[in-house]
Amino acid sequence: MRSSNPVFSRRGFSRDNGYAGFNTAPQAGGAAVGTQGSPYAQPQANPYATNPYAQQDLQQGAPPQTPVTTGRMTMDDVVLRTGTTLGVLIVTAALSWALLPVDDANIGRSYGIGIGAALIGMVLALVQSFKRKATPALIVSYAAFEGVFLGVISSIVDNRIASGAAMQAVIGTLAVFAAVLVAYKAGWIRVNRRFYGFVMAATLGFLLLMVVNMLFAVFGGGDGLGFRSGGLGILFGVIGVLLGACFLALDFKQVEDGIAYGAPKEEAWLAAFGLTLTLVWIYMEFLRLVAILNSSD
Repeated sequence: MRSSNPVFSRRGFSRDNGYAGFNTAPQAGGAAVGTQGSPYAQPQANPYATNPYAQQDLQQGAPPQTPVTTGRMTMDDVVLRTGTTLGVLIVTAALSWALLPVDDANIGRSYGIGIGAALIGMVLALVQSFKRKATPALIVSYAAFEGVFLGVISSIVDNRIASGAAMQAVIGTLAVFAAVLVAYKAGWIRVNRRFYGFVMAATLGFLLLMVVNMLFAVFGGGDGLGFRSGGLGILFGVIGVLLGACFLALDFKQVEDGIAYGAPKEEAWLAAFGLTLTLVWIYMEFLRLVAILNSSD
């Protein structure tokens, strides 16, 4: 299982890790349960048929109903790894907030450190995204560097643009996570091939527009095409949050399928990695929204 964040190519539980599973497909965030294409093309097939810990005899394609065997990923594994990854991110964010001041005398240095940490985190995330197996050290290191960046950028927005912005973004992120989890468990969100294709197409279009806007801003100055400021900025911020919510649903589906079909235990680190990427995406979109709304006042 690979990252599910819209920023990165999504890969499912892969045969590359030594087990039968999802093949590779585009994307901060899958390929199929089965042999080719979307991860949702053949939901009745067991992607872990060769996993020694998976139940070998699925009746009518249903997920295994036997107790979890040692060596198989469980929900506790996913929760523990996700908690560890997010915990490291939160601690480093808090430290960078406290130790990297953003007053007039220090903002340049602090911002430079934050951007440097973001670039290192991006490289680490890309390396993990293209690795065949989870590397816990890479995932935890990504969380640490990403936390430094989030701490700096959150402090800048909170202290210089909108007081309380960071807490509002945290509350918004938690609300989206809880809402998507409830909707997914209640069956209100159906993650299937059509849903997957729509999310991938929408994300690709969103990212292309953001890249174009950034290029116009770099070479033309100002706010580029205005996709990240004013009314358009608010609209694209809301779209960004909605896309993050969609990727949370894809993450939940992959975790659920991985547990049901007997994914190896180490895949829990990749689940944690994907969930962390998605939550960071949602948080950043909320933080940007708060900043735009306050700068418009």
